[in-house]
Amino acid sequence: MRRPLMLLATLALAVVACEKKNAPAPAAPSPEGQATGGPAAPVDSNTILLGEVGSLTGSEATFGVSARNGIELALNEANEAGGVKGKKLQVRVYDSQGRPEEGAQAVTRLITQDKVVAILGEAASSVSMAMAEKAQAGKVPMVTPTSTAPEVTKKGDYIFRVCFIDPFQGLVMAKFARENLKLSRVAVLRDNKSAFSMGLADVFTAKFKEFGGEVKGDESYSKGDTDFRAQLTSLKRLKPEAVFVPGYYTDVGIIARQAREIGLKVPLLGGDGWDSDKLYELGGSALEGSYFSNHYSPDNPDPVLQKFLARYKATYGSVPDSVAALAYDAARVTIDAMKRAPDLSGPSLRDAIAATKDFPGVAGRITLDANRDAVKEAVVLKVSGGKAEFVTTVTP
Repeated sequence: MRRPLMLLATLALAVVACEKKNAPAPAAPSPEGQATGGPAAPVDSNTILLGEVGSLTGSEATFGVSARNGIELALNEANEAGGVKGKKLQVRVYDSQGRPEEGAQAVTRLITQDKVVAILGEAASSVSMAMAEKAQAGKVPMVTPTSTAPEVTKKGDYIFRVCFIDPFQGLVMAKFARENLKLSRVAVLRDNKSAFSMGLADVFTAKFKEFGGEVKGDESYSKGDTDFRAQLTSLKRLKPEAVFVPGYYTDVGIIARQAREIGLKVPLLGGDGWDSDKLYELGGSALEGSYFSNHYSPDNPDPVLQKFLARYKATYGSVPDSVAALAYDAARVTIDAMKRAPDLSGPSLRDAIAATKDFPGVAGRITLDANRDAVKEAVVLKVSGGKAEFVTTVTP
């Protein structure tokens, strides 16, 4: 197993120019340089070091790049405002490659070698769960931006998230399908190797039935598959009015094209794993009229959000996706807790993060409940004209 790709970003003065949701390009070096292996640059006594783990390469690389951008922006802003406790913030970034074992190794290194005070990441629930075990054992707080599987924060009291969880997201889409779209018969196509996909499919199925609908078929595939025609053909025979596909954009775009190829013309429904410009490149017009739940919409006029959008676009030249927005929120929640904590020891910072209430995030106000999960709203978006359009907001 090769060692994780290591990127060192010094965020006091520098930003990294990356294109959102395109194949990730190497980050531009900061003034103090960046490392892709070997020993990391030392951290002086006037610097507070955080850790970040994300999928910078692999099939979900756009998630890692977006998260890195959002975190960089938050730390840059904090440093421009004077830092925390009179010190500047710096982050050490490791690539999980979208693999749980790599994520776990990265967290171990951040804790034992780099001595970080907190860890930000990951996007994927399966990777976050492997990371969480290491963070909990080391008593270092970990805040995930977008891992929605309930099991993530169940790993221990040092594990937090700033996104809603799958039971709420599954409820949102089941309710939307029944009440807004007036559907009575649906089918499900899930990724059986993804905790995110399996959990979301289970909740959607249970809630749709609870609301009086029928789930006519439930097929599965495995991450890395490229041919979904057999499953789609089986579902087509059952004549569903829509198919719920709670996978990642890498699979959903291809699934949409193959569904149309075999004559399955009904809308596809999904979750926040769809959120990527790559979705529209992969799926094209086959996705038109489909819907998915997400964490925020750039159309929201909230001034906190609009200020973030303006700065993000000025820095990276693109509109941030939900991963970037939630990563920005995760970093800001952590920074806010660091300012409130009496010291930066693991227990003190853990308690300060847990006390987060009504925090003005760009993806909605954040209150952490007793399970360290965020209580917040969700939005439903419709694919139209090759982009996602706001449809409605659903509150807890």
